Amino acid sequence: MENYQFYTNDAKKTEQFAAMLAEFLQAGDVITLEGDLGAGKTTFTKGLAKGLQINRVVKSPTFTIIREYKGRLPLYHMDVYRLQESGEDLGFDEYFDGEGVTVVEWAHIIEDFLPSDRLEITIHRRGEEERELTLEPKGERFKKICKELNI
Repeated sequence: MENYQFYTNDAKKTEQFAAMLAEFLQAGDVITLEGDLGAGKTTFTKGLAKGLQINRVVKSPTFTIIREYKGRLPLYHMDVYRLQESGEDLGFDEYFDGEGVTVVEWAHIIEDFLPSDRLEITIHRRGEEERELTLEPKGERFKKICKELNI
């Protein structure tokens, strides 16, 4: 599988990259985010929200599991970390097949529920502010998006 790397040196650059990615997204797209605590998963999602013309403040859905935002496309922001022990299906298909873009933090926990076509992004800390984003497209549409991003 072909991977793409993008490097940022601060949170603003991470948000800008995510906003640029948002321009290519359409209803039903799923993006998974992996990375240690504090790696920048929610920062990335904030940038994606800006790119989707969402004006509300994006917060981590750690305790609520799913937050919904309205913009050019709805954004469904999931943090499934708390489902680690249960493996419970909370109706994920309704979101994955819905009218918006779904972002799933800690997606490996619900691997069995994820659609086969998705964009997997892993965020690695490379310093205090520096991050390496590894994009692994699953499906031809996401491969095309990664190539169009020129990364």
